[in-house]
Order: sequence, then structure tokens, then C-alpha cells
Amino acid sequence: MSKENADWVAKHLVMAGRLIEEEPEEAHKHALSAGRRAGRIGVVRETIAITAYTVGDYALTLRELRTYRRITGRDDQLPLMVDSERGLGRPERALELGRSVDVSTLAPAVRVSLAIAMSGARLDLGQPDAALGELEIPQLDRRRAFEYSPALFDAYATVLEDLGRERDAEEWRTLAERADAALEAHHGDDDRETVEVVEEELELDESWDAEDESVPLEEPAADDEPETGEASAAEEEPASEEEPASEEELAPGEEPASDDALDTDAETEHRG
Repeated sequence: MSKENADWVAKHLVMAGRLIEEEPEEAHKHALSAGRRAGRIGVVRETIAITAYTVGDYALTLRELRTYRRITGRDDQLPLMVDSERGLGRPERALELGRSVDVSTLAPAVRVSLAIAMSGARLDLGQPDAALGELEIPQLDRRRAFEYSPALFDAYATVLEDLGRERDAEEWRTLAERADAALEAHHGDDDRETVEVVEEELELDESWDAEDESVPLEEPAADDEPETGEASAAEEEPASEEEPASEEELAPGEEPASDDALDTDAETEHRG
């Protein structure tokens, strides 16, 4: 890829990242534009998949993540693949996919995301007890808060509510809020690693490693949210270079190609 083309692709990826929260449809368009010039690059296919997920196109998400997985050999987007199977109304296939990988090979944050997706699939099948079991992993530690802890605690609370255990659910919901507030207060805009979640009735664990940079849990500060300007559109597309045709390149207006066949009649509607 030439420098001019690489710069153009990079600008579309940057715009996709900026717009994905507020304008997911526009973010998806930028990702597709990047795919027309760089369909053989893993991060491009990953970005197309993520933006497709945000607009509810679960079939495209799966297709792109299969290609991303083949290009990179990575399983870090397995949770999103599992959740996309759920989005297509196929919880059994979601569970099968989730069990296809040895979770010990996954990073802790990916394991947590996978556990949450698998728990959701169990709930889709009306199996709340099994859903709770999916979340009872080593990372479900009420004494510590990592970047993934708030989401895990909250998912655990949701399943407890489904089981009618309201008191336990409220306790874990409170832990999720405390963990999120502590991480935000300690790390701010920096990467959030780990802090200690201290409950009033418990003493601090003396075996806690000081190098973990633990901090006591505090009430969240009422800070005003920073203003964010609307992202500008990406620059005009440069003239296309003459390149040999390949099955990975896309013609204007077409969706990214993929080597994986999908059910063409799959529903792409949002989950409730």
C-alpha cells in the first residue's frame, strides 16, 4: 500500500473510532470506506465488524470477524462473535462457539467478556442457574476492581435478579458502581488497571500486593463531562491506484468480501 493510500485508510479508521459512540451509522460508513482500499488488513476488518455490530448487522459482524481471525490468528474478538450469534437468535451456536477455544489462552479481559456473552446465551435459553455459573470465574473478585470488573459485577447482578435474589443483586450492583467510581477516580483518563474494592464491614486483605497500586474506594466526584466537538468528515478520497484485482478488495458501494459463507437469510434485528 502506498503512503497516500495508507494515510487515507488511517483517516477513515480514526473517524470510525471518533464517531462510533455518537454516530454509529457514520462510523460504519468510514469503516467500509477503509475496507475498500485495505481489505486484507486485520484491523480494518475488525473495525468493520465492530461498527457493523453497533448498527445491528450481526451477520456482517460474524463474517468480518471470521476473516479477521483468519488473517491475524487471534481470538480476542471471540466474545463479540458469540454475542453476534445471540443477536441472530442462535444461542446454541453461541455456546458452541464459545466452547471452541481454551479460555486459558485468552487475556483476562477477554475471558470476562466471553463469560458475559455466554451467560447471556444461557439466559436466552431460559437457563438462569447456568447463566450464573458462567459468570462465577476467578475474575469475579469482590475485593479487587479491574477495568473489566464493573461490567462483570453488573452482569452477575442481572442474573441474580432473574433468579429472584434481589438482595444479592443489589449488593453486586452497588459493588459495580463502587468499582467503576474507584477506577475512574484513581486512573482518570489513563488506562485503568486495578484498585481494591473496600467494603465497610471488611478489613483490608493484608496479603494484597502493594505494587498493584490499590486505592481505597471513594464516592464518585460530580465532575462536569467534558465537551466534545463534532468530528469533521474525512478528507476527499484520493485517486485509486492501479492494483491487481483480488477477492478481498471491494468495489465502491459493496460490502467487504469474505471467504466465509453465512446464512443469507439470517435476521439482523436488534436484541431486546
